[in-house]
Amino acid sequence: MPDAPSTAVLFDIDGTLVDSNYAHVDAWWRACRAAGAPVDAWRVHRAIGMDSGKLLESLLPGAAEDVRATAKEFHTAYYAEQMLRLRLLPGARDLLEAVAAAGHAVVLATSAPEQELERLRELLDAEEWIAAVTSGEDVDEAKPAPGIVQVALDRVGVSADRAVMVGDAMWDVEAAGKVGVPCVAVMTGGIGGDELRGAGAAVVVEDAAAVLADLVAGKGPIAELS
Repeated sequence: MPDAPSTAVLFDIDGTLVDSNYAHVDAWWRACRAAGAPVDAWRVHRAIGMDSGKLLESLLPGAAEDVRATAKEFHTAYYAEQMLRLRLLPGARDLLEAVAAAGHAVVLATSAPEQELERLRELLDAEEWIAAVTSGEDVDEAKPAPGIVQVALDRVGVSADRAVMVGDAMWDVEAAGKVGVPCVAVMTGGIGGDELRGAGAAVVVEDAAAVLADLVAGKGPIAELS
């Protein structure tokens, strides 16, 4: 049998591999409004990718717990309406294939709920290249807490200094940094390069296709794992 990979690339999915961030923005915006606590859409966007509990604390700091719970329920319902309209971001699937071909373990390091994750994996159609997957059920608190990143590493038995994270939000960068994993940040989640670099991203590129181009050219943190 071939040796197990000693290196890994951890991938966030929403906003990194799948164009879903703005579907989440719309669902949370509608959900807060339905719960009687409307917020501005730009504030919602700033919180996307964060643990849902922290997101609600950020958006509805003075709201009662039942209001937040109601908003979360509405978000689940509104987001479900959009799931069939989601699409892959440029280069997403090819990047997973190339990373696996380079000998790295491919890990989907997401805190998405299982029902959302099922649709995301269906879209990616990349099971043959994926070594491990995390979900929201694996941790009590999602990004920017580091738990998901650590679980992802543990699933494939790879140390932090032999791994790279690919994500689209400050929360991905921060979570990876807390464990000691460098993060390649893409801008397909709608966050600007300066802010991603300020959060500690090792490299900022436009999208997954750009990450792939760097890998093929032998540049960047993923190529340096070889």
